Amino acid sequence: MTWKNYFSTSIGKKLQMGFSGLFLILFLIVHCYVNAQIFWNDGGEKFDEAAHFMGTNFIIRTIEIGLVFFLLLHIIQGLLLWAQNKSRRSSRYAVSAGNATSHWYSRSMGLLGTLLLIFLVIHASKFWIPNRASQTMGNGELPLYDMMREEFQNLGVVIIYLAGCISLAWHLVHGFYSSFQTLGLTTNKYKSMIKGLGIAFSIIVPLIFALMPIAFYLGWIS
Repeated sequence: MTWKNYFSTSIGKKLQMGFSGLFLILFLIVHCYVNAQIFWNDGGEKFDEAAHFMGTNFIIRTIEIGLVFFLLLHIIQGLLLWAQNKSRRSSRYAVSAGNATSHWYSRSMGLLGTLLLIFLVIHASKFWIPNRASQTMGNGELPLYDMMREEFQNLGVVIIYLAGCISLAWHLVHGFYSSFQTLGLTTNKYKSMIKGLGIAFSIIVPLIFALMPIAFYLGWIS
């Protein structure tokens, strides 16, 4: 079996999901750190410094290309696995085992992932894409902090972001542990620790993201 054929199998797709998932987890940590700078409540000074570094550093910009690749890979392989698993169900049972065999969020990764994808498209279209487009055209960086402060005065936008953060949290509850498990890292020695880290991560990171629009909307930060 060639490498090309191997990565087209279910196991190969799951490995791609695992590797891309770990990469995206690292991205979430960095992105969360940058966003958390707004809570210094210094008019966006520390946030702008961090955003400027992320947007102008050659190494970070190169990694950003990898981020886009792994994000697309994660989405595509996730949808393919979801469709493949769905097609294998030749018949439906009158009574579902439900949570007796698996949690609802592990059975709904396709739905949660789709909701999360919609949120990411909205988020990128409002901040990341306009900023990178402005840089590419030689117009410099956009005032992201001021843009966030303006956007998050709209209750509808805040609600969309909160829904996105909730989808992210549920996605991570299963996805964090699953990424480590797929790569064979959940040995008996570390299984409980990774599960605990996964639950903590799925709560803390989405909560910090969610507090950002809430803080702007409620005027906790200026």
